Amino acid sequence: MISLFRRDKEAASPEEELEDVQEQMPKGYTPPKGQETPRRKRANAPVEPPATNKEARLRMKERAKAERAAQYEGAKKGDERYMFARDQGPVRRLVRDIVDSRRNMGTYFFFGTFVVVIGSLQFMPSNVRYVTTMIWIALVALFIIDAVFLTLKLRRTIKERHPGTKKMVGHCFYGVMRSVVFRRMRSPEPMVKIGEPY
Repeated sequence: MISLFRRDKEAASPEEELEDVQEQMPKGYTPPKGQETPRRKRANAPVEPPATNKEARLRMKERAKAERAAQYEGAKKGDERYMFARDQGPVRRLVRDIVDSRRNMGTYFFFGTFVVVIGSLQFMPSNVRYVTTMIWIALVALFIIDAVFLTLKLRRTIKERHPGTKKMVGHCFYGVMRSVVFRRMRSPEPMVKIGEPY
């Protein structure tokens, strides 16, 4: 005679019962507040302490690395929580949008400088070095002119949209420095395309 108190060998285990419950749950089912979702892993389970000091240092290193990566990505995407102080604020956002919405001579300045350096080498013919010198002078002049126009545009737009803004020189210098960086290398990333309104 089979004992009524003996556990049935074919009884489902807790894991199998959980799977059955998961299969019976309709799609989009949300358990009551305070009740754990069956499919959700126990993320709030206690974390085992490190067994050794080496493991503890490794965990701290990995955690710091993950935090730095999150801060870098956040700042790059324009999240002000992760930005440096120099990049924060609506005025700096406006400056970046103005710079990113135009073609800047500063972007081509460094590329032209590289060409000038190659053309100015001693083994180059004298006429080539003369031409590169003229190109260098033209690049510097164009960069200065473009920087002046950019500065005037920044001052005018900032006064229109953010009247009473102080440290205008700092904002304009920030914009000029951003204009000399290649577009793909700018941080925070450009939020507007060239020619788009800002």
